[in-house]
Amino acid sequence: MDTKLISSGVQYSSLPQNYIRPESERPNLSKVTTCKDIPIIDLSCTNRTQLIHRIGEACRVFGFFQVINHGISGESTENMIKIAREFFKLPMDEKLKYYSDDPTKTMRLSTSFNVKKETVHNWRDYLRLHCHPLDKFVQDWPSSPPPFK
Repeated sequence: MDTKLISSGVQYSSLPQNYIRPESERPNLSKVTTCKDIPIIDLSCTNRTQLIHRIGEACRVFGFFQVINHGISGESTENMIKIAREFFKLPMDEKLKYYSDDPTKTMRLSTSFNVKKETVHNWRDYLRLHCHPLDKFVQDWPSSPPPFK
């Protein structure tokens, strides 16, 4: 199976051509400006109208924002990252159980959003998981490593 996964264990001596973007499609870092005012969205704000306005403005002006006071503990976040790392360290044959190049799948391991249509791929692997409603999707999630679900 030609998976195109970066984490396949193959050692490259040079970058494969299908991962090299033409210069015209690469970010022009000389045009990137410093941003010292990344919007911070505080979810403990009790004024829902104000909160919605701040989120909308951050999306329109910056395209992203940082969320604070979201109620997810640092311990939960650390455990999630630990388990994700364990997943990507699994042997290739175990990870391949979850590989798909079908962009419509709600749970899949892949390297690009649409492997079949893209001519240049991203240098990354990702695990896509639909989460809401949880009871509808969790049964499709990986069972390895054991604490994943």
